[in-house]
Amino acid sequence: MLIDSYNRVVDYLRVSVTERCNFRCQYCMPEKPFSWVPKENLLSFEELFEFIKIAIDEGVKKIRITGGEPLLREDLDKFIKMIYEYKPTIDLAMTTNGYLLKGVAQRLKDAGLSRINVSIDTLKRDVAQEIAGKDVLENVLAGVEEALRVGLKVKINMVPMKGINSQEIVDVLEYSKERGMTIRFIEYMENSHAKKEIKGLKSKELLSLLAKHYRFSDDGFDGHSPSHYYTMEDGYKFGIIEPYEDDFCQKCNRIRLTAEGYLIPCLYFDEAMSIAEAIKRRDIKGAALVLKEVVRTKPEKNRWGGEDAEVSKRAFYETGG
Repeated sequence: MLIDSYNRVVDYLRVSVTERCNFRCQYCMPEKPFSWVPKENLLSFEELFEFIKIAIDEGVKKIRITGGEPLLREDLDKFIKMIYEYKPTIDLAMTTNGYLLKGVAQRLKDAGLSRINVSIDTLKRDVAQEIAGKDVLENVLAGVEEALRVGLKVKINMVPMKGINSQEIVDVLEYSKERGMTIRFIEYMENSHAKKEIKGLKSKELLSLLAKHYRFSDDGFDGHSPSHYYTMEDGYKFGIIEPYEDDFCQKCNRIRLTAEGYLIPCLYFDEAMSIAEAIKRRDIKGAALVLKEVVRTKPEKNRWGGEDAEVSKRAFYETGG
């Protein structure tokens, strides 16, 4: 079992298989050129899998595949199948922008993937193009429908931004509700790679807008999930992720692995340790020691809130958010 110095059990590993992305979203990396880390700098799926086996053996119970955009990496379904066959009971999920999802949803399901999170920030084609930097909405919506058809469980993520998509909160919630998908509204996380003019909505503003249309009760947090959940009168649940609140970090059970082999203890911080050299040497004991040290030094909380609030330099496209 992996336990950090604040007595939190760490059993959730997010694995970024690529930093590449086919979107240039305003809140992530709107100005980044379409370039990528050379292939030889990345860990192969076999090398990533070697570390994942160590993590599972040490107590990791949940793995989420992220990017960049994970579907840009070829043979992702084969990587997922490696993990699933090693531990069929693992909670195996993926976060994607959905653009390429329609063509691969069945293969992902057959490989052992059980759940996906898809970002839908708008249902308007022109607004989606403004946010993502390209015409994406038709492909994304088609990908969601295909994922549902093949039996994947789907959650929707939305980042509400003032003057851009904040007026669509109810529309995106209703779209999700009609299809039996949970929606989570994510407060915009300030970072130095995003468009400077972005102003996100805080949870109080979101709840005030939603209260004009619905009555709902406060359910609090669900286990280790970072989402604060609410239940509407008809039983539908929605969540809000509030990284600026202290309780966002209290039950954090996550660490992150990049495609280059850096193990990161906190989404906010740039600090990391590499497992790449140990894995390439097949030094299982050495990689396990790095894992335990990263867990041991996991910070108590991020720096987005409070008196010492800062703008993170973390590139979310390297860690999957």
